[in-house]
Amino acid sequence: MNHDQRGPAPAPERAAASMHVSLAGLSVGDAFGDQFFLRANRHLTAADLPSPPWEWSDDTEMACSVVACLRRHGRIDQDALAASFATRMDTGRRYGAGALELLERIRDGHPWRAATAESFGGNGSYGNGAAMRVAPLGAFCMGDPARAAAEAALQAEITHAHVEGVAGAMAVAVAASLAANGTAGNLIEAALDHVPGTYVRRGLERARGLKRATPEQAAQALGNGSRITAQDTVPFALWAATRHLDDYPAGVRACVTAGGDMDTTAAIVGGIIAAGTGIDGIPPAWLESREPLPGWLENSPRP
Repeated sequence: MNHDQRGPAPAPERAAASMHVSLAGLSVGDAFGDQFFLRANRHLTAADLPSPPWEWSDDTEMACSVVACLRRHGRIDQDALAASFATRMDTGRRYGAGALELLERIRDGHPWRAATAESFGGNGSYGNGAAMRVAPLGAFCMGDPARAAAEAALQAEITHAHVEGVAGAMAVAVAASLAANGTAGNLIEAALDHVPGTYVRRGLERARGLKRATPEQAAQALGNGSRITAQDTVPFALWAATRHLDDYPAGVRACVTAGGDMDTTAAIVGGIIAAGTGIDGIPPAWLESREPLPGWLENSPRP
């Protein structure tokens, strides 16, 4: 079945608004999930609300670069986005070792295509970094999952040369695109229409059979991001987003219940769900608890 339910192209203002709402959902989810790594919060459960402020991580910082690129160019300009990733990198946001090394090389003037292709022994990265930042791009391509998948692949290639890393980003972007357009239906089925034959795809195929699973059961079958790979992260995230498509807090809390890479799964799930619910789906107290987004994003140029 083809789930490419494409309607009239949205007005640029509507697409941009959807993108920024998705970014809010992503950043709040990232910041919420990140609180459960703190030693002072180890006693908390997913049902608790950590004390503010909630700091966000590299997931949000890189998503802000994606949003700034789309605001300026209306599409993914790979060279511009690579430069933004490198120059905006704040090492205090806990980038992974591989991403840190790659972005430092790019910042030092090494061409990004060569640097990315040379990473991980020439195999490229299949981590979850390209997927964690891409939901706002999908929301920007609202109702056009084919375009969302294509643009997601372009932004993924800057840091993830491996097909699994690219496939994970494509799946998330397709889900956010359809959620933003109100035609989501089953996000997993829709993503399968656009994701190539990879381990990510196999995980998505398993996920569609877990409709009655608990978060713990789904994580056991699909992974919870603890391996920091796309194939260990994206299937669970799309399962949680599909399961809780109208309930932002429940979707994000499911990621904490599952454990693993909680900030990243919550960022993906939060970005997808918020694209569908709008800003009203995010509890105001959660938005207020999240630290402000970087000032450079608000000052980034528009066309």
